Amino acid sequence: MSFEQLAARLAGGFTQTIDGDALRTAIQRALPVVQLGELGPIKSLPGMIGAAAETLQKVWRAGIDLEARAALHPRVAALAELERAVLQSLPLSMQRPCDLVSRSMERLRHAPALFGDLDLIGLGDLPPCWRPLLLALGEVLPTQWHAGPVAVPAWLEGTAVTVHRTEAHDPEVQLVSTASPLHEAIEALRWARELITSGIAKPSDIAIAAAAPAAFDDEFLALRADANIDLYFVHRVPVTGTRSGQAAAALADVLVRGLSADRVRRLATLLSGSGPFAALPAGWQRVLPREALLDSWGSWQRLLEPMGAEQWPGGIDHTAGLRRIIEALASGADRAEETGSLFLSGNALHIWRKALVAGSPRQIDATIAAMRQEDAGEPCVSVAWMPAATLAGSPRKHVRLLGLTSSDWPRRGSDDRLLPDHIISSAELDPLPVTAADRRDFQTIISSTVTQVVLSRARRDKEGRLLGKSPLLRGRGAEKHLRRNRRPQNAMSESDRLLARSNEFAASDLARSAIECWRDWHSPSITSHDGLVREGQPALLTALERVQSASSLAKLLRNPLGFTWRYALGVNPPQAANKALVLDAREAGLLLHDILDEAVQLLEEQKGLAESNSEEIRLAVSEAAKQVSSNWLRGGSVPPDMIWRRTIEDTSAVACKALQHSEPPLPNQKSYTEVAFGRDDGKSARRSPWEIAKAVPIPTTGFHISGYIDRLDLSGDRTLARLIDYKGGRTPPETIALNGGAELQRCLYAYAVKALLGDGTEIEAVLLYPRDDVSLRLQEPGAALQSLIQYLRIARASLLSGKALIGPDSGGEYDDFRFALPANASNGYCPRKLGAVKELMADASLVWEAP
Repeated sequence: MSFEQLAARLAGGFTQTIDGDALRTAIQRALPVVQLGELGPIKSLPGMIGAAAETLQKVWRAGIDLEARAALHPRVAALAELERAVLQSLPLSMQRPCDLVSRSMERLRHAPALFGDLDLIGLGDLPPCWRPLLLALGEVLPTQWHAGPVAVPAWLEGTAVTVHRTEAHDPEVQLVSTASPLHEAIEALRWARELITSGIAKPSDIAIAAAAPAAFDDEFLALRADANIDLYFVHRVPVTGTRSGQAAAALADVLVRGLSADRVRRLATLLSGSGPFAALPAGWQRVLPREALLDSWGSWQRLLEPMGAEQWPGGIDHTAGLRRIIEALASGADRAEETGSLFLSGNALHIWRKALVAGSPRQIDATIAAMRQEDAGEPCVSVAWMPAATLAGSPRKHVRLLGLTSSDWPRRGSDDRLLPDHIISSAELDPLPVTAADRRDFQTIISSTVTQVVLSRARRDKEGRLLGKSPLLRGRGAEKHLRRNRRPQNAMSESDRLLARSNEFAASDLARSAIECWRDWHSPSITSHDGLVREGQPALLTALERVQSASSLAKLLRNPLGFTWRYALGVNPPQAANKALVLDAREAGLLLHDILDEAVQLLEEQKGLAESNSEEIRLAVSEAAKQVSSNWLRGGSVPPDMIWRRTIEDTSAVACKALQHSEPPLPNQKSYTEVAFGRDDGKSARRSPWEIAKAVPIPTTGFHISGYIDRLDLSGDRTLARLIDYKGGRTPPETIALNGGAELQRCLYAYAVKALLGDGTEIEAVLLYPRDDVSLRLQEPGAALQSLIQYLRIARASLLSGKALIGPDSGGEYDDFRFALPANASNGYCPRKLGAVKELMADASLVWEAP
């Protein structure tokens, strides 16, 4: 038993020492009602509960009577008042060390019957509060202090306690340095594996320790699973390493940092359909827009308001249930206790409640991250990972000490947060300072280890900063420099073995494929790793037979490899997960198109765009901007409020310029926006001059096309048509037609209008750049279409022949698939390959030079 347990047993009456959790609970109850004088302004701050608990425990261990010293300083008086309130809140069975000692002294006559002989083993020292009891016990029963090979505390000299010393062991001591803390942990497991597989030691003979092991816990948690070694965490594992802890942490993340779609998805996944989420159907997360951040209660309300049964799996409306869930999560950390009881159960709820006792609800995420629970392993048959202080009291034969740097071992002491040195001397408040304890533990481990001690340090920290040696390493001999890429005699795990033995790894199929790919990427010739596939590949044929858009055909012409990834393999580019400060170019263009669409619809419902004056256009754009802003806030990812309002204002100004552009009105003009063709899901199907689902084939190419025309002006007799494609960017330096295959909308849309309205309609195709108030007309649309048909026919044949290669758009700033190309492809891979690509693709590359 521990000495605290001994004192409680001797005191009798079911007494016990004050438990840490019970102490923090009592402080939490006492702080709001106790007058703390100069500590009053900070008593409600996060961290006060932990600081007060730490200070009281130090005071009690040091045997300091706060009541007797209350007149010396207002801070001491405040803590004495807090101590009084805490003791009244605690169960009667829980008592301070001084109270336990006092009651134990009264029952010393029972000590021989209770304990017989008393042996104290593995103790380096005792806090002052327990020393009087130990000395008194030495007078009434045989008491032995087994000091082993280490020094004995001076206060034991001349007492009735018998001290037993042993000779210090002389283990083999090795010094090693590693590249980083992660490398240090890897080398420790390699060392343990070597001892076990060679038969030198059993797992129970091996210990790995550090002065502050928490700094290495994340590394060892990950490496333990990879290495498949029974590594027991003596100081307990972080609760966030378990599913219950992750569920509690996910809920804390939502309450502390606020709502977001990603946080709600994570919480729902970790709860696995329990709590309020159990009422929602399987696959319910599909109702959340993929691109929406939903980072406020208002954005969730705007999403949920129009939602009906048709949007839910199974056709049953669960909107009310989801609204109750989001409303509960939106309550924030102030209602953390109620929210935790609503969403969590079992061990996750236990962790949640314990975290609320340990710290402020507004800091519950940090509290949960610092919490620990017992490891599920068995220490008697495992390699032990432990604090150095624990190892000093329970030695093992083979020991490896980590973190022996100048800043980590010995650790630096500091003043108490509530009772600094100028109020009560640190030497009195903390007679066993951490710096001295670390030095003592180090010497104890060295002298009590039988066989081997390896002293390890990292040369650099996680950020790459150079680290100094611990002063404890002076005079310990030469240091062995371990390289990060060295070949170990005994690997830690299967992956470690393969990475360390390049010849063995090179024989694997994975390595052969990777090496062949790497060499092919650096070769100027075209290989199968650059996109050469077998002729007539079915996935390519299927992709080409789908209805195409102007965007997909442009990708086919200028980036055949990207076309293959997107449309043949179904690969989607990654989406940004964070809220942007400004809209990117694509989103800004979409916003402009949405406002123009809504504004034209409003004007056409009145007297028409062509007959409207500047003021009427401005009012329509203003009304459209309000509606579009509301729609985007409901389901999209938008910047912060102030920036979003300015973005709407700027885009509205551009929309006004676009609608006021001096295009001559057509006779009895009617204007249509977002006019769909070749599809049956048109966004503006309420007004269309044709049947939107009618197929639009491009002759002799094998392609059918579909799309949305930004704006179509049509004369009353349908003999004149002007299609306008809005561009949010800057005006090109010269008149363009196909622009190397990048500009296909005007040509394809002009053809579609001609095909749907008939040969009797004269078509005018315009690119409108409203920011510069410039319009570019397509000259000779017929000739441009014939050129495009030829290019498309050649591109189709080239892709079906197996040439899924890069193009001029590959690896560029606007290439969504540059993440799948070699790193820095625009400056290395693409220029190196593009010459061979042009030669191999022959006529299919001519479109890249088309004006």
